[in-house]
Amino acid sequence: MSFQDHFSTQASGYAKARPVYPSDLFVQLARLAPGRRLAWDAGTGNGQAAVALAAHFGRVVATEPSQAQLAQAVAHPRVDYLVSAETAPMLADASVDFVTVAQAVHWFNRASFYAEAKRVLRPGGVLAIWSYELCLITPGINEVLQLFYRGAIWPCWPPERRHVEAGYRDFDFPFQEIPFPARTMEHAWTLAEFAAYLRTWSSVVRYKRESGIDPVSALEAELAVLWGDGRRPIVWPLAGRVGRHAG
Repeated sequence: MSFQDHFSTQASGYAKARPVYPSDLFVQLARLAPGRRLAWDAGTGNGQAAVALAAHFGRVVATEPSQAQLAQAVAHPRVDYLVSAETAPMLADASVDFVTVAQAVHWFNRASFYAEAKRVLRPGGVLAIWSYELCLITPGINEVLQLFYRGAIWPCWPPERRHVEAGYRDFDFPFQEIPFPARTMEHAWTLAEFAAYLRTWSSVVRYKRESGIDPVSALEAELAVLWGDGRRPIVWPLAGRVGRHAG
């Protein structure tokens, strides 16, 4: 599978508008690692997970095939950003304590990535992959959002979207599985902030590119009555897989 670049054109918006993973997720995951020396964050995007990992590991190597995404990455003294896809040739065999992929493994050639993860992980090292699906706001807003999601933009979703909808449970996962921590992302956003997030969806970007119409504008107008003034609490359930490398 060659690199599928669905986000470089909106890299700046992606960095500003995407929700942030809860810090407690990384606390729980880091506790599973056999050490805290080195972590690899594959498909790092703008480095959100990599910087969070740096609070728990001495060094983080963060790889990302999109140079536009890396241009938006947050600098951190313990994070090294490198252009690469699902491999990390700069990492030595059996040198890594922890490997993560946040909202990206569905784009990978999984056979290549799993082989690389097994190569770089030390015995007992841990791999964690996760994603988030549609958010939850209020019943009325959720209904409108579901109609938007399954409406005109639906054919514009890449086929890999089905893996996100399945919470990666449809994946092969050749590691000794550990339960994924039950966690959510939670933010209080204005309608404008929520609309900015929707405009980072790959399906929205493709629909706008092909039709010349921004589909979020009509949705934003429809939601204005339901949203009201100010901020609304928004919840994104996280789903994923965690496994240990036997070595």
